[in-house]
Amino acid sequence: MGLSPNALSSVKNENFSCKNFKARPLILVNNMPEHILSDRSLIDVSAVLKKIGVAVGDKVADLGVGGTGTWTFATAEIIGESGTVYAADILKHVLQAIESKAHLTGFYNIQTVWTNLEIYGAAKIPEKLIDFAYVNNVLHQSKQPENILKEAGRLLKKGGKLLVTDWSRATSPFGPSKDTRIDPDVVKKHAEALGFKLIQHFSPGKYHFALVFQKE
Repeated sequence: MGLSPNALSSVKNENFSCKNFKARPLILVNNMPEHILSDRSLIDVSAVLKKIGVAVGDKVADLGVGGTGTWTFATAEIIGESGTVYAADILKHVLQAIESKAHLTGFYNIQTVWTNLEIYGAAKIPEKLIDFAYVNNVLHQSKQPENILKEAGRLLKKGGKLLVTDWSRATSPFGPSKDTRIDPDVVKKHAEALGFKLIQHFSPGKYHFALVFQKE
């Protein structure tokens, strides 16, 4: 991509505990391989990003990047040299893997941020900078989903958009336990209480819902 390697940095925040944030296990059927459950296989990520309007030069926060960083790298390709995607997660090994892949593939518009998303103000990303924030397949893992949405709101500029995707509560042959899945109406309630306005609601894949909010 012709970007300076200095643009890629790891931002560390030592002042948090991860004791309240625990990933919940996926339920596999018939010993299905874990890669079947990846974002890329279940959701057309690039199509979703185009649908919500991610564009060249945008500043994006991927809050809870997951094991492969699918949303992070798809975003980095769209936003180009003039944009930045902040890949934020609580797991250091995930961020290290993303850094390595970014260097190998030439995506120097990615910055990693080690943080606990449930703690307001913990993410070392400038406030009111972000055009798009993503919270993808994260809220069902948290006992404090409203705190994660609040942190996203802190980072977004006025008029910025928040994308939330998660597992639908309909029965599926795999995925997290049904009783841990979050209802989109609950997400909407939390988001609207924080000053967000729902502007899109669609199905990005057979087993997920997507909500797009705008910061007012």
